[in-house]
Amino acid sequence: MSQHGVGPRAVTRSVAFLTAGVLAVPALAGCGSEDPSGKPLAGQDIQPAPRDRITDGGTLRWAVDSVPDTLNTFQSDADATTARVAQAVLPSMFRMDASGRPERNADYLESAKVVDTEPKQVVLYKLNQQAVWSDGREIGAADFAAQWRALSGKDTAYWTARNAGYDRIQKIERGDNALEVRVTFSRPYADWRSLFSPLYPKDVMGTPDSFNDGARKKLKVTAGPFTVKKTDREDGEVTLARNPRWWGEPAKLSEIVLRTVPRDKRASELAAGTLDLAEIDPAAARRITVAARPHASGSPLMGPGADRSAADSLESWAVANGSDEDAADEETVARKKLRKATVRYARQQQALGGFEVRKSLEPAYTQLALNGAEGPLTDERVRRAVARALDRKELAQAVLKPLGLPSVPVGSHLALSGQAHYADNSGALGGQDTKEAQALLADAGWVRGGPVKEEKKKEKAAGPEGGKADGTGEDDKAHDPVDHLAQDGKQYKAPHQGHAPGAYAPRGTAAPANQEAAPLAKNGKPLTLRFVLPSGPGSQTLRTLADRISRMLERVGIGTEISKVSDESYFKDHIASGQYDLALYSWPATAFPATDARPVYAKPVPAADGSLNVEQNYTRVGTDQVDQLFDEAVATLDEGESRSLIRKADSRIWAAAGSIPLFQRPQLLAARKNLVNAGAFGFGTPVYEDMGFLKKGAKPASGPSAKGSPAR
Repeated sequence: MSQHGVGPRAVTRSVAFLTAGVLAVPALAGCGSEDPSGKPLAGQDIQPAPRDRITDGGTLRWAVDSVPDTLNTFQSDADATTARVAQAVLPSMFRMDASGRPERNADYLESAKVVDTEPKQVVLYKLNQQAVWSDGREIGAADFAAQWRALSGKDTAYWTARNAGYDRIQKIERGDNALEVRVTFSRPYADWRSLFSPLYPKDVMGTPDSFNDGARKKLKVTAGPFTVKKTDREDGEVTLARNPRWWGEPAKLSEIVLRTVPRDKRASELAAGTLDLAEIDPAAARRITVAARPHASGSPLMGPGADRSAADSLESWAVANGSDEDAADEETVARKKLRKATVRYARQQQALGGFEVRKSLEPAYTQLALNGAEGPLTDERVRRAVARALDRKELAQAVLKPLGLPSVPVGSHLALSGQAHYADNSGALGGQDTKEAQALLADAGWVRGGPVKEEKKKEKAAGPEGGKADGTGEDDKAHDPVDHLAQDGKQYKAPHQGHAPGAYAPRGTAAPANQEAAPLAKNGKPLTLRFVLPSGPGSQTLRTLADRISRMLERVGIGTEISKVSDESYFKDHIASGQYDLALYSWPATAFPATDARPVYAKPVPAADGSLNVEQNYTRVGTDQVDQLFDEAVATLDEGESRSLIRKADSRIWAAAGSIPLFQRPQLLAARKNLVNAGAFGFGTPVYEDMGFLKKGAKPASGPSAKGSPAR
C-alpha cells in the first residue's frame, strides 16, 4: 500500500500504512459557541518564495513509490503517483487550502454556486474564458457531461472505482454561453464541490474503450501547467514537461521527473545527487539533520560500526593481529569492509549537507482497528475496554515528539483539526481509564483466574511466554498480564467454595500462582487478541507502536498475540478479509466526509451470495443510525446543519469503538536547500507552477513558514 500522500478523492478512499464539504462558517448553525474545528496542528513547510526570485527552468527530480499502472484516477488501481500527475496536468474545479478545506481554483473557475434548490438542486459553473485543453479546444459542458456519463454507474462497460456524487446528477447542459455549465441533480448533494476534480477531456471519458484503456499509459490531451511527456516503466520514471498552452502563471520548472526509488534507498540517492525531493523515514531525517550541522560529516552514533563499543574495537584488533591466521585473515577483511563503508557513509553525509528536512503532519491519521466480526471483539464492551485502556496522548508523543511535531491525539474519525467538519468527539467513548476498562471486561464476563482449557498450539499465547507465539523469537512480554487488574469497578464474584484461587477449577486446568497474576478468561478461553502487523523494513515505527499498545492492554488483562505478515499480504489477506483482531493502518483525511467516509463506516450487509458486503468498513462495525446520519448529511444543503450531522455521526462511531484514531501521520521530506515552494504540503494541494530553484544569491521569503510549521 502507498506509504504517503492522499490522492484526489476521485480514487476510492485508500488505506495508507505507517507505510484528498463545505466551506467554513464561524460556528454551528443555531449555536453561538466557538467553532470546534480549530486550526491545523502543523502548517506547510515548503520554503516559500516569490516567483521573481526563482530561476526560469531546471528539472525537479522527485521520488515516488512506483510508476502508476494507470493515469486515470477513477480506476481502482490508481495510486498516489496517479494523483500527483493528475494534480499537475489536469483541471480541478476545487483544490484544498492549507486547512484542508475546498477552495475555488481560479485558473479554471470564475465562479461555482448553487443557483436553485427547488424543484431540483442546480449548480452553475462559470469557467475561466482562457481555459483550454492542450490541443487548443475550450474546456466546456461536453467534458463535464462525458465525465458524468462515464462515472454515473449506469453503463457498466466503464470500469470505474466508484460513482459517488455522479450518480446523483440528472443532467448536464450548456448555460447561457459556452463558458457556463449547468448541472442539475436528481437528489440534493451537499458535496457537489467534490465533483469534476480532476476533470478529464471528453476524449478520455467519451467511450468505455477510451476510459478503460486510453488513459492508462499516457494522456494525450491535458490542461494544467504541465503535460505528460513520457512514461518509462523500464527506468521507473514519469516525465512532466511545461505546458506551452497553459494560460496561468507559467511553470518555473522546465520538467518534473517522478523517479521510482524505494524508501530505504532514498538517502543514498539523495547523496548521489539523483534526487532533489523525497519523502523519507525518521532514520533518514536524522541523517540529514546531522549532516546539516557545521563540520558534521557523520556521527559516532550513526553509520557503519556505530553500535561497536571500545571493547569490540579492541577485540577486533586483537583478532586481526592474533596467532590464529584464519581468524586474523577473516577479521582483516571485515575491518577493511568496515573502513570502506565508513568512508562511503562519511561522503554521503557530506553530500547530504546540501539538503534539509521539511516536516508537517500528513492529511491522514493512524488508527487502531478492532475487528468486530468474530471473537471477543464482537462484544462492544470488550471493544470499549480496549479503547479505554489506551493512552492516546502517550502514543502520539512516542511517534511525533521526537520529530518535533505537535503530538495531539486525533479527536475525530471524519476530519482533522482545522477542517470544517472537525470536532473532538472522543468524549463519546471516554479517555484512558484502567478502572473503567476493567469494569467493562468484568461486565462482559471476562474474569481473573477463570478456568482455561489447554490448547496445544496456542498454549503460550496467553501465558507469560506468549511473546514468542508468532514464531519470530521476539519476546516483549506483550501477553503477560500485570498485577492489580479488574480489582476496581464492577467485579466478578466467585462462589464461596474455598480460599485458594483455582482450587475448584475443572479437572485439568492449572491453578495460577495467584489470581491477580492470572489471565482473564471466559468459557475456558483466555482473553487474547491477534495483533497483525506488516513485517517489512518500512514498518518499524508501526511495530514499536504496537508494542506500546500491547503493554497498555496488558494492564487491564488483555493479552495480545503478535502476528507479523508480509507487506504484500497485510492488507489483502488480513485487513480486507477480516483475518485479524487488532491492526494498525491509516485513513486519508477528506474535505467531503458525507461522501467519502460513508463506505468506511457503513453497516455491513449480507450479499446475495451469502458473504458480507463490508465496502471499506474493514472493522465490520457499523450501525443503522450512523448510516442514517451520513445519508442526511449528504442530502442537506445547509452547510451548518450538514456539519452538525457529520459530527453526530462521528460521536456514534466513537461510541461503537470499532476503530480508535490515534494521531496524524508525520510528513517528512528531504529537499535540496535551494528548492522552494515544495516540501511538506500538509493539507494543501501543491502549486506546481510555482515550484523551482532559487536564483543565485536570492533568498526565500521570510516568516515562520520559511522554516516550517509555526506550530512547531
